[in-house]
Amino acid sequence: MNFQELVLKRQSTRKYSGESVDRKLVSECIEAARLAPSACNSQPWHFIAVDDRQKIEEMGKAAASLGMNGFAAGVPVMVAVVLEKMNFTAKVGSMLKNKDYCMLDLGIAVEHFCLQATELGLGTCILGWFDEKKVAGLLGVPKNKRIPLLITLGWPDCEIRNKVRKPVEEISSWNEY
Repeated sequence: MNFQELVLKRQSTRKYSGESVDRKLVSECIEAARLAPSACNSQPWHFIAVDDRQKIEEMGKAAASLGMNGFAAGVPVMVAVVLEKMNFTAKVGSMLKNKDYCMLDLGIAVEHFCLQATELGLGTCILGWFDEKKVAGLLGVPKNKRIPLLITLGWPDCEIRNKVRKPVEEISSWNEY
């Protein structure tokens, strides 16, 4: 599929079939994320792919509260995105320009992951709402590291939705604000 088709097809999937996902396909998604650009080639990420049913159920419980993410406990694969340290030049640049380069980099890598999954016919949903300490403890992530995002992954059991977005004229301009 061409890029426009890929972008139209990529959506937050919250309903998955019960079919498992081959680890080779998960690795292809991680490889796409690995190739993402980052400030000063810092690559401040580590991906923990989880396909153990019991751990996924526990991670899903950690993500489900106040009506959020109730679907998460039943997904075939969940990926924890661990924030790693930036290299020295990226850290200095981030401080001098008051921009959180590592979080920007993480977002780019996660979207590479999700676009690759979409191209493979898989669905994803990026989760930011979860009990980070509980997930970190479950996965053995050191206390000095953060897990800003989780990604659910599996075979979608839903239709592609029409995208409802603001008109391009509302979100962009030429030559001035």
